[in-house]
Amino acid sequence: MIKKILNCSCLPLTTLAVSVNACSSADPEKAEKPNILIILADDMGYSDVGCYGGEVETPNIDRLAQNGLRYRQFYNCARSCPTRAALLTGLYPHQAGMGWMTVADMQRPEYQGYLNDRCVTIGDVMQTSGYGTYMVGKWHVSGERQNKALIKDNWPLRRGFDRFYGIVRGASNYFNVNYVYDNEEGQSPDDGTFYFTHAISDSATAFVTRHDYRQAPLFMYVAYTAAHWPLHALQKDIDKYVERYKKGWDVLREERFARQQKMGLFGKDAVLSPRDEAVAAWDSISPEQQQEFVMRMAIYAAQIDAMDQGIGRIVQSLKDRGQLDNTLIMFLSDNGACAEFVSGGQRKAVDGKADTHESYRINWANLSSTPYREYKHFTNEGGIATPLIVHYPNGVSKKLNNTFVDEYGHLIDLMATCADAGKAVYPATYRGREITPMQGVSLIPNFSGNRTNRGATYWEHEANIAMRDGKWKIVAKTPERTSFDNASIKLYDMEADPTEMHDLSQTHPDRVKQMFEAWDKWAKSIGAYPLDSRTHGDRTREYKRVINGEFNDNFADWQLVCGQDAQVNFTIDTVNVISGKKTAKIEVVQKGKKPASAQMKWTMNLRRGEKPNIGFQAKADRKTNLILRMEKVNKPEQKALNETIALTPETKNAEFKNIRIEEDGNYQLVFYVGNMEGTCWVDNIELKIEN
Repeated sequence: MIKKILNCSCLPLTTLAVSVNACSSADPEKAEKPNILIILADDMGYSDVGCYGGEVETPNIDRLAQNGLRYRQFYNCARSCPTRAALLTGLYPHQAGMGWMTVADMQRPEYQGYLNDRCVTIGDVMQTSGYGTYMVGKWHVSGERQNKALIKDNWPLRRGFDRFYGIVRGASNYFNVNYVYDNEEGQSPDDGTFYFTHAISDSATAFVTRHDYRQAPLFMYVAYTAAHWPLHALQKDIDKYVERYKKGWDVLREERFARQQKMGLFGKDAVLSPRDEAVAAWDSISPEQQQEFVMRMAIYAAQIDAMDQGIGRIVQSLKDRGQLDNTLIMFLSDNGACAEFVSGGQRKAVDGKADTHESYRINWANLSSTPYREYKHFTNEGGIATPLIVHYPNGVSKKLNNTFVDEYGHLIDLMATCADAGKAVYPATYRGREITPMQGVSLIPNFSGNRTNRGATYWEHEANIAMRDGKWKIVAKTPERTSFDNASIKLYDMEADPTEMHDLSQTHPDRVKQMFEAWDKWAKSIGAYPLDSRTHGDRTREYKRVINGEFNDNFADWQLVCGQDAQVNFTIDTVNVISGKKTAKIEVVQKGKKPASAQMKWTMNLRRGEKPNIGFQAKADRKTNLILRMEKVNKPEQKALNETIALTPETKNAEFKNIRIEEDGNYQLVFYVGNMEGTCWVDNIELKIEN
């Protein structure tokens, strides 16, 4: 484990190596290669930063735009995990195994919830070209069960990065973080000095400062958690914005759009989408409600402000090392504004403190999406449009500084761009595995005013689909728990109507048909079918029915309980296994006085009338009894199954069929071990549910 903790919310420089082992000696050719820095914001809307129309103070991000390029139309994948997988691999999310999220393996390769072995990361590719590779911030492309089990096969140091500081999961408290430094876990200091956004920035700055540029160019991927919920910010930053947001979302949407048109981001013929029907007019809500919402947006703005402060420090560290002009910096966001309703924490106050857990809601997400409709999850522009800022003094024509790129692009293009800039070769095979061909195109031609001729681009997320081909875009929104319907497809001319206000599907039915056929062919080729519009809760509940019964993920998602009257050791045995590579070993050192004193249990949701079938294998070092029950959570007296299994040193196959479920609810499958003698091994636990 890490012995040194983070000092004043950043990695102390003394803990960092002076260089990485990516290149053994200075090479004149490598001096021509630029350093590359990708900066990714989290859940930040299209118009939040100043250079895209926002009133949030982002002078450092804006300065990158003033001395570089901005893309009017650049796209992500509508959601955190798919976007990060696509950015890292240059593939569409499904091709990398991330068609949905890390919290569930949907038992399909395209939706397994972690990077597969048929892709390489930008880190892998840049290492082959002699780069030292660093990752800082939020990873979010390794499966949650594997993360819980501390299985690190898909953590950054196993996927192309020399150094890492951040979190592998999807979100965190900003003031209290269980972080990973390289490959080991650590805990942030509890002295009031820690704020995760600043820890990300300061760690990136430390890596930049200590890197040996004589030995290797630097590649760094900085993935902030700002401005993802929970709403946590420093008071000094919150205070800057309270008065600003008393204007309310209606006025601010108009002001943002006016600035966007004035700066040339949108033409004079573009129109602002109407306020979302789910959002009340600002003047119609009570003063108390207004004050609460003012605080929500002030905290959200403060989170972005803190990120911008840190980006300024990272850029200054590059300048201090004489590396800024030869560094390609790209800044973007992982999805559109987040309209999710989140409310938890010990207190319900909206004050940005560590014991709260709130979001800024659809009301302000509608502002962040200006001028677009929709949000994260969806494939309308409000869900997939991102700012993209490119700053590269040695590579972007100076006459293009502070101008816009009219051609659209997609974040799968970042892999191609990095490989192009860094003279790296994207491999057909890697470590003996065939690799899916890169899907993106290099953006380098845009840096001199030329076109990439990007061509057709596709999306699928939770049965929300889209395709962009030239100026034309088809898009369809599928309500949760409904089937995708071709009749829902709309057609837009994105040059004449960038905010998707005028559906042309009835005017150009042949074009819709042609584009959907192309989308359908793509969807089949990458494994998007069958389209799935289930909710987050539906999917995670379904995944809990897939038991980690071979213990490949150690004890992940198993709850291990031991009463005070018993002493039981739960371990994963990799030597004396029943089958496969891992078996659960349960050693009773001291018997419990009560039957429920020690348990290994798995929780799942079951519905009335369903008939679970349960099978497993077990053995013991002596004759002893193991108790297996299926019971209601919080009502253990309500049992659907209650069996005693006699164990011996010979492996026993146990099976229980057609267990009756009398009412809906959460049930737990429990192995009671507190009263048995000696040691037993349990493996191959399987659950099949019949209706």
